[in-house]
Amino acid sequence: MATKKKLNIAVVGLGFGAEFIPIWQRHPNTVCYAICQRDPKKLNNIGDAFGVDVRYTDYREMLKDPAIDAVHINSPIPDHGWMSIEALQAGKHVACTVPMATNIEDCKKICDLVKKTGLSYMMMETVVYAREFLYMKEQYEKGVLGKLQFLQASHQQDMDGWPNYWPGLPPMWYATHCVGPVAALAGTPAEYVSCFGSGTIRPELVKEYGSPFAVETAHVKFKDSDLSARVIRSLFDTARQYRESIDVYGDKASIEWPLIEHEPLVLHTAKLPEHKIPKLVKAPDYAKRLPKAIRDFTTKGVYDLGKKTHLSFVQGSGHGGSHPHLAHEFASALIEGRAPFPNAKQSANWTCVGLCAHESALAGGKIVKLPAFTV
Repeated sequence: MATKKKLNIAVVGLGFGAEFIPIWQRHPNTVCYAICQRDPKKLNNIGDAFGVDVRYTDYREMLKDPAIDAVHINSPIPDHGWMSIEALQAGKHVACTVPMATNIEDCKKICDLVKKTGLSYMMMETVVYAREFLYMKEQYEKGVLGKLQFLQASHQQDMDGWPNYWPGLPPMWYATHCVGPVAALAGTPAEYVSCFGSGTIRPELVKEYGSPFAVETAHVKFKDSDLSARVIRSLFDTARQYRESIDVYGDKASIEWPLIEHEPLVLHTAKLPEHKIPKLVKAPDYAKRLPKAIRDFTTKGVYDLGKKTHLSFVQGSGHGGSHPHLAHEFASALIEGRAPFPNAKQSANWTCVGLCAHESALAGGKIVKLPAFTV
């Protein structure tokens, strides 16, 4: 059901989550009504800095607040599933940073609750709102690429030194940054996956989750389509600059991500002299798609009033200017009474590709079908 009132948003987790406080404050359809953080000192520092008066250290207490319309969850990965479930049970819409959950059962519970309650859930997948992806999608929709023939994506990052739930995390459990864009371009859910693990991480890391692999590489087959995609993921003990990349290959043109961060995309056009096929292209900024009040946030971080930027923002190159686009999509969907993109089912499909891929890797590359509720 569409609504005209401003939405009261509660931001949960104030590390990466603090990046969104001023976006929710300045968006014409939202109010950053409350913030929630376990550490009282950090809670009050952030609350004072951004002028947010309603503050909680207890998530479950916060969910009892009838004034809150939606929660934006930016907590540690192991908390995403149960926090989203309890928020939906409390009658709140949910926007949650990736991944949706770390097990298929929680993904199903979230999808079931969305169906039962009529509430909205959106996984805040940055890459499908990054300027590079928006450029690729625009070229495809204009017909520049022609028929899609193959998709691939990689997300390689060194997570040493990150919070204590990261060490030894199976690479594909956090794969939505490479699964999301290929599935979004394919326009259809993943149907099954086959994945191989490669290399070995340090023994002290293996013991945390029982996952030995340095790199996991999956092939994804899409439903009712001749398309497949390859996705590559690494988190530890693999020498590589941070890279979140997408390559899309069409019969008329293809676009490849650069090998080194901050360099231009490469556009390859068919049926030209060999030396003219590649062309360097800088993806434009798509801030004009946003309300004026939040357009600035496609090009700058806002954490700690600009004095310090969260590590995920620095390593992720600002996530391609995606943050205000994500907030705008979630708010617009709630105001207009429609499902956001990605909705709960799509979010579950993208998350479960990674969960099923890791299962496949442990079984030596066995084909694993995506759960029926995601397809």
